[in-house]
Amino acid sequence: MAAANAFPSTGAVNDLANNLLNWLFPEHTGHVMADPVLLEQYGHHLEQQLETLLLSMEHQLPAPARQLSAQFMKQIPGMYEDLRKDADAILHGDPAATCLYEVIRAYPGFYAVAFYRIAHILHKLKVPLLPRMITEQAHSRTGIDIHPGAVIAPWFCIDHGTGVVIGETTVIGPHVKIYQGVTLGALSVDKEMAHNKRHPTIEEHTIIYAGATILGGDTIVGHHSIIGGNVWLIKSVEPFSRIYYKAEHRLTEL
Repeated sequence: MAAANAFPSTGAVNDLANNLLNWLFPEHTGHVMADPVLLEQYGHHLEQQLETLLLSMEHQLPAPARQLSAQFMKQIPGMYEDLRKDADAILHGDPAATCLYEVIRAYPGFYAVAFYRIAHILHKLKVPLLPRMITEQAHSRTGIDIHPGAVIAPWFCIDHGTGVVIGETTVIGPHVKIYQGVTLGALSVDKEMAHNKRHPTIEEHTIIYAGATILGGDTIVGHHSIIGGNVWLIKSVEPFSRIYYKAEHRLTEL
């Protein structure tokens, strides 16, 4: 087991994630950097902050801390564009949302997805532990549990969100909307299968309503489907499916 001092503190990791989010979306603090020079300087500061965190665990990294920090920052513009699309999906997917500012500032779904996207970049760079620490910060604040290894396309909308669980090998296409209490999880598997695909694939333009549970790495929900509330699903469904739960405890497909 790695020594406890081989990783940065939870507080330092949380500070980095929050600073990144506030830099990209100053709606969270109200502190706008209007000067592009200052904005760029703060970006360099964040890169140095990440490098400092990685230096404390450099012997566990696949590349030098400075190289990984630079690679991470190069992916920030693309991540920002994805998050703008996520915010737009929430705005257009929730009749109660009045503007993008409200979504970015107050919606737990946006907050959780933002932290997931930060963590996912680090996960792809094979940085250990830090990605999970970042998504757990969002989990503790929002009740939304997204593993940093999941692959989630943009225009992703989580409405309400409490109790949502998205497992490590989940794949979600663009324009997907899910509600509170949804689980995208694994069937019971042996530890030896940890590197296999264990979680479902949700294709584009799918809606999954509250309390639905979709399990298994071979389970594919076809595009433009609707999965109703409290459905338990462990097999694939075709595109344009309508699956709902009936009182006699069975699934019905329209």
